[in-house]
Amino acid sequence: MRQAIHIFKKEFRSYFVSPIAYIVIAIFLLVTGWFFFATFFLFDQASLRNFFSLLPVIFSFVIPAITMRLVSEELNIGSYEILLTMPVTFNDVILGKFLAAVAFVAAMLIPTFAYPITVALLGQLDWGPVVGGYIGAVLLGSAFSAIGLFASALTRNQIIAFITAMAICFILTLIDKMLFFLPRSLVGILAYLGADFHFQNISKGIIDSRDVIYFLSVSFLSLYAAHLALQEKH
Repeated sequence: MRQAIHIFKKEFRSYFVSPIAYIVIAIFLLVTGWFFFATFFLFDQASLRNFFSLLPVIFSFVIPAITMRLVSEELNIGSYEILLTMPVTFNDVILGKFLAAVAFVAAMLIPTFAYPITVALLGQLDWGPVVGGYIGAVLLGSAFSAIGLFASALTRNQIIAFITAMAICFILTLIDKMLFFLPRSLVGILAYLGADFHFQNISKGIIDSRDVIYFLSVSFLSLYAAHLALQEKH
């Protein structure tokens, strides 16, 4: 566990060395800020509904961009082999890198606290959906970070890792929207596999154990798949 914490600290610091991290944060805040202020000032709605409703789609692009280098970069330059000569396990590497990605996502969300504070100062705000939305955002970010780590463990090419992770995240986000041609009863069952379905439930301020278990399951399965991918490369 000590080694995992060391890798976590190293990876988290490395995010802020690269200009890509600042570009991703800037794009994220620009897009979310536009939707928030458009809703608040143009439509005079004291709500963060648009912000949270679009978060899964935005995360489907942003999170693969910040996770694509987690393993791919080390596989490409050969530092992964050096890392394995140290007293660390596959689990240490995966856990440390995963926690660093989740911490970065959480840090990226912190500036958006200005949105609910602005609404609360200028009007009445129901804090239940806001708290639920941020809890859901962290769970969603964790699941997508695990998927991104898995995609990065598959290849040395960061672009391929990015496209793979983005495709998986978009499918999980839009799966219930893509099944309109199927019978309604079947759509309801398959929609349960969608990340957006569970995120929207939590963002209403209702913390259901089934939604939490879904995100934890996606995270665990993705990290386990990353573990298998790294074992195969060893």
